Amino acid sequence: MSRMMPKVVIDTNVIVSALLTPHGKSAQVLDMIFEEKLEPCYCAEILAEYAKVLSRPRFDFSAEDQKNVIDGFVKFGKLTEPLTSNAHFTDASDRIFYEVAGKADAYIVTGNVKHFPSESHVISPAECVNLITPE
Repeated sequence: MSRMMPKVVIDTNVIVSALLTPHGKSAQVLDMIFEEKLEPCYCAEILAEYAKVLSRPRFDFSAEDQKNVIDGFVKFGKLTEPLTSNAHFTDASDRIFYEVAGKADAYIVTGNVKHFPSESHVISPAECVNLITPE
């Protein structure tokens, strides 16, 4: 039953977008994780960022939604130690996603493709959905 699923590192903005827009491409990416069509890769620092951002009062996400997302990544994903990288990032918080993706040989799925070095495998949520269900 072990088939190869595309490995992904999900940027926090995709999760926020998924919860804010339940029928959008980002939500479809999350659904594909829970349907075991994508294998999310993460580390403790990424889970901590998810928890911190999802708990911001301005989003008003329920505690249940926050818990379900993080529990889903732990249940369906792969804990991955990040590589050490010298790549430059405008936003230092993006580095951990890049380093985990490098170690796991995974796509980075983000709404901010331009935030990552051009040699990395960075795709938008729409491109990720098309990996699994091509048009």
